[in-house]
Amino acid sequence: MKKIASFTIDHIKLQPGIYVSRKDYLGDQVITTFDIRMTSPNEEPVMNTAELHAMEHLAATFLRNHAEFGPKVIYWGPMGCRTGNYLLLAGDYESKDIVPLMTEMFEFIRDFEGGIPGASAKDCGNYLDMNLGMAKYLADQYLKNVLYDIRPERLTYPE
Repeated sequence: MKKIASFTIDHIKLQPGIYVSRKDYLGDQVITTFDIRMTSPNEEPVMNTAELHAMEHLAATFLRNHAEFGPKVIYWGPMGCRTGNYLLLAGDYESKDIVPLMTEMFEFIRDFEGGIPGASAKDCGNYLDMNLGMAKYLADQYLKNVLYDIRPERLTYPE
């Protein structure tokens, strides 16, 4: 079988950032998949499922309610390797186009207080596996270490 595109990225060189993973076409509509890489693969510890799950609920809620991007959001969810998340948007975008959106979203997660949206037995299949404190901490680290002063090499996959 042919190796899929995400397995062709050099994960030894890959650092936290925002990357266009792929662009797919449905007729004349472009779907842009972003790699929102939060930890350095195979170097740093991966994120635990509880904080990723809390982050997923908060990010999905924020994104789908966003005035500009909400109607364009197709999916937000964690990578199986637990080093980041995928964001799929309807439209033809580049990494730099969503830096303000990601900054706003991670500030929302960092500053969130109260009950996590959808964190109940009625709304979620694993509602007890959430860690808001760690989700907030990881959002803050991503803001400080990546988003607030994002460099060009954190917007394009390494060669």
